[in-house]
Amino acid sequence: MPNIKSAKKELKKSKKLSKKNLDVKLELKKLAKQSLKAIEAGDAKAEELVLKTLKAYDKATKKKVIKPNTRDRKKSRLHKKLNSSKKTKK
Repeated sequence: MPNIKSAKKELKKSKKLSKKNLDVKLELKKLAKQSLKAIEAGDAKAEELVLKTLKAYDKATKKKVIKPNTRDRKKSRLHKKLNSSKKTKK
């Protein structure tokens, strides 16, 4: 435990920020799973869910919860799966 007052405040802040970041990451994971399930099921709402997920990735990167390269990689993979599912439907 920190002894200095400013160190105590920093510890408090870092715990709060860690929890907030974890919540955002869990939400991203949940959205990604929902999108993948919708794509695999051939659901009509799949594209809408994917767009919602992509927007969430962008917001998380803007808040510096995830790195830009991570965002780009995950968005790319999600787009590929969506596009390949569209091709197989035709």
